[in-house]
Amino acid sequence: MDYLDLYLMHWPMSAKPGPASFPVKRDDVVPLDLEGVWEAMEECQRLGLTRTIGVSNFTTRKLEELLTLANIPPAINQVEMNPGWQQQKLRRYCANKGIFITAYHPLGGQITFGNTNHVLTCDVLKEIATAKGKTAAQISLRWILEQDVGIVVKSFNIERLRQNLEIFNWELSQEELLQISSITQKKAARVQFMLSNEGSLTSVNISDIDIIET
Repeated sequence: MDYLDLYLMHWPMSAKPGPASFPVKRDDVVPLDLEGVWEAMEECQRLGLTRTIGVSNFTTRKLEELLTLANIPPAINQVEMNPGWQQQKLRRYCANKGIFITAYHPLGGQITFGNTNHVLTCDVLKEIATAKGKTAAQISLRWILEQDVGIVVKSFNIERLRQNLEIFNWELSQEELLQISSITQKKAARVQFMLSNEGSLTSVNISDIDIIET
């Protein structure tokens, strides 16, 4: 490729150089040189290696820190977002700063760590889906679309791929939106789930990264 359309900083954290491993060993987590990394990303955009630069999994606090030192502000913040994790505070902040939000885990994400999918099993979404002749997944995707947020959704199933595209010629009612706004919130993508139990975490305060903002 001659250039990227978008280059993202994946997490506001860093690990020691070396072969990638998952989960990350706690001893390998090191402080992030946010200013140095962002300067390098800005240089990539100036050189035409990428058209836009952005971040992922940044809270309002980390965005505020980044904006104080950035010459080129992030165009996008890609974060977990769905009816079960609506990111209302972060969405208001990003809208005020002109940062576009893209939602990953729009259907609740993969079932990991013994958890159930809190989006596809949500009674509110299932009831709305039944009433409208849709699936819970389609209700979730349509809700995100109506928040003026980009969607990152994937499937290898032909039928689900088709269903994912059938969200544009109908809309949710105000009553249905109100029902969705009352759904109990739960964040699935947590930094603690990315770290192994090996070693100790002394160089970074995870609470500064893994902030729960509703």
